[in-house]
Amino acid sequence: MKNTKKSKAKGAKATSGNKGLRGRDYLSVDDLSTAEIKRILELTADIKARPKKYRHSLDGKMMALIFEKPSLRTRTTFTVGIKQLGGDSILLTPADINLGKRESVYDVAKNLERMVDGIMIRTFGHDICTSLADHACIPVINGLTDLEHPCQAMADIFTVLEHKKNLKKLKITYIGDGNNVTHSLMLIAAKLGTTMVVGTPEGYKPVQSIMDRSCAIAEETGAKILWTADPVEAAREADVIYTDTWTSMGQEAEAVERRRIFASYQVNAALFSHAHERALFMHCLPAHRGEEVTDEIIDSPQSVVFQEAENRLHAQKAIMLELLRE
Repeated sequence: MKNTKKSKAKGAKATSGNKGLRGRDYLSVDDLSTAEIKRILELTADIKARPKKYRHSLDGKMMALIFEKPSLRTRTTFTVGIKQLGGDSILLTPADINLGKRESVYDVAKNLERMVDGIMIRTFGHDICTSLADHACIPVINGLTDLEHPCQAMADIFTVLEHKKNLKKLKITYIGDGNNVTHSLMLIAAKLGTTMVVGTPEGYKPVQSIMDRSCAIAEETGAKILWTADPVEAAREADVIYTDTWTSMGQEAEAVERRRIFASYQVNAALFSHAHERALFMHCLPAHRGEEVTDEIIDSPQSVVFQEAENRLHAQKAIMLELLRE
């Protein structure tokens, strides 16, 4: 049960019916409407183009950054991003918290809501993220869970828009393991009316509930969300080809078997040749070169992986600004 006295002091979380995103959580792409996603994308573009305009936007705001998984891009972009907006952050690792073992998720939430203005969490189980958000009266941002990677998806779509202006005319293809990145990409593509084809082996498809939800959204927006086990069919006439590591954190024991199963899903010159001539290559990083992608592709002029990584900074600044500003 939430501390109602504290809720009044901090301001109870806004609902989707309230104007703006202030006080809301961002745990899933599906937390946002199409209009809200477009609003964040527009803000991202302005923040990237005119960063000085926003350097005092979150003066005095403090973010707690909880990391239960290793991180380069998420840690750097959230730490730098909040500082560039005028705020600051505190890093909390498993040695500090050890969620659910040293201290319960509930207790962590009730402590942090009295000390900081927002929480970003990068963890394993999505239920940890949702539980933290349920108990904290301050905004919680999903920096990655095993189910979704919504901040990555926002940066990815923003990167696509920098090169390809009309999302409704595009085909985005994801090839590899149907993981958290795949899930968030499917949801954001569906929300924005984009065709997305997912190419994975039969036993490594996206979670069915995410596939069903994406297809339901697509029926309303005119998007198409499709799956195939044939990587060539998936790549054919794609405007964007996206891949990710075949073995995510926590799956290391499966690495050898996964390399065998996914061998024909490697994004190499032969597979990429089936895409449009000016197709983009994308990867959320870190990349296992020589496994899911060859050097020839990731280092090619069509690769936008480092621009994509930079755009995590701008997109997450937009997300924090929307959730935390007064």
